[in-house]
Amino acid sequence: MSDIIQFSSNDIKGWLENETSAILTPVHAQATKLRDEMRDAVQNEMDISKMLLDNSAKEIEKRNMRVYNRARAMNKLTRLFTERIKKVNVPDQVSYDSLSKFAQETQKVFMVTDIDIKNWFPRISPFFIMDRRKFLAVHEKAKESLVALNDFLTKEYVKTKTLEETFQLISELHDIEKQLSDVEAEVASIKNERVPIEKEIAELEQKIAKLQGEGPVDQLFLLEVEIEKLNRELKQVLRHLQKPFKKMQALALYRGGAGLTPDEVSKLNQYLQNPFKALATEGEGYPLLKEILRKLNRLMTEGKLKLKSDKARKAEQKLNEVLDSDSLANLYKRSAEVAAREGQILNSTKMGEIKRSLSEYQEQTTQLKARKARVEAHESVKEHAYKETLDKISSHKKAIEKNVYSSISKKVQIL
Repeated sequence: MSDIIQFSSNDIKGWLENETSAILTPVHAQATKLRDEMRDAVQNEMDISKMLLDNSAKEIEKRNMRVYNRARAMNKLTRLFTERIKKVNVPDQVSYDSLSKFAQETQKVFMVTDIDIKNWFPRISPFFIMDRRKFLAVHEKAKESLVALNDFLTKEYVKTKTLEETFQLISELHDIEKQLSDVEAEVASIKNERVPIEKEIAELEQKIAKLQGEGPVDQLFLLEVEIEKLNRELKQVLRHLQKPFKKMQALALYRGGAGLTPDEVSKLNQYLQNPFKALATEGEGYPLLKEILRKLNRLMTEGKLKLKSDKARKAEQKLNEVLDSDSLANLYKRSAEVAAREGQILNSTKMGEIKRSLSEYQEQTTQLKARKARVEAHESVKEHAYKETLDKISSHKKAIEKNVYSSISKKVQIL
């Protein structure tokens, strides 16, 4: 590790400039010189093309039929020359990439121009012979400048391409580090927004828990446990009537042959879904259930509601117990008492206040949790961006370290 030079990302550029100035300065000077020569050559080609354009336009105006058609061809051809040359972009800043692009664009224009010269100049003969010679002289000189530029790019400038890319990587690294700083500030800002929301949610949940632990609510919870126990007990007691009740319900709903009144149909549905509520809301002696059972018995006797023998026997036994022995009396009494106590609690002034407060706190909690979810989603996006930015920084540092070693054989580490 002793031969590795360590730098901060801010210091590496200055050090590398000192280390490579002897290599890059003459190369950049030559690149600038050739860029300027090539720019002048392109401009000369533009100027000579405009000269051909102007001279051919003058001949067209003379309407000399011997020259007219060739003049039009020359005018059209040189117009194409100027339009193509205009599209060539001369780089303001010299770099290997910008100069290579400039050379490639110019190469394409010159190649097409050479094809046009080969195809069209013989057809324009013997007219404009002096103009064409001037153009060819300028064009050939421009091509020589292009050859010199391409030779320099492929033989000399390419050797420093990695160094140039390294300076570009250093510049990009500084930009990415600035991005990281911005993302860090955004993450901190989002956290500052999230923490108070979480605190407010915790405070509301404490208030809700306190209200739920108060007398009426606690009593209501105990009653709900008792209600659920009674409901299970009733389901067990009435289990042998479940199948007959469902068949009776089907007869009432789809065939109209059960002979039940609307109130009895409603009560039958209730006994199937929630036997506790059905029994607790009956009158003394549960008259609706007994009437339903009488009609069930009649349907079974008349053969309108058919069951397997074993199920029919058990159903008859149960309905007889209810009708003749009043077997549900104890369960009815317990259910009615529990329902009455529940009603008293639910309808009490204190419970009303608690319910309103609970509703208010729960609504506030729901809104805050939704807001927290949006903030967390935003935070997640920014944290992902932070990780990606860190990865980019690491990648750029490794690339710079590798390029420095491959270019000047010195090991560096960017901290």
